[in-house]
Amino acid sequence: MKKMGLLALLGISFLLSCSKNKTTANIDCTTSKSFATDVLPVIQSSCSYSSSCHATGSTKGPGALVTYAQIYSVRTSIRSAVTNGTMPENGSLSAAELSAIVCWIDAGASDN
Repeated sequence: MKKMGLLALLGISFLLSCSKNKTTANIDCTTSKSFATDVLPVIQSSCSYSSSCHATGSTKGPGALVTYAQIYSVRTSIRSAVTNGTMPENGSLSAAELSAIVCWIDAGASDN
């Protein structure tokens, strides 16, 4: 019986180790991030236009993520979702893309 429990625990551990969870250790905030230059292109390519998950009219999750106001209003949720790896749903962000979003939010999420 103990062997079955141990095998189950090992199996669960293995499955969890294969998840998309990100680490914030690779986030580089040494340079300031701009919404228009650094963040919006990532959101457009990974979340709204190219993936269409959060395009205009979307009701998925927080809804559309097309404008600064829409993105700003759910910035805390976005930060959580990209750092834990649950978003983007059908892919992943590079270290630079992840840094752009997280650093911009952590610096106050200015409309710049």
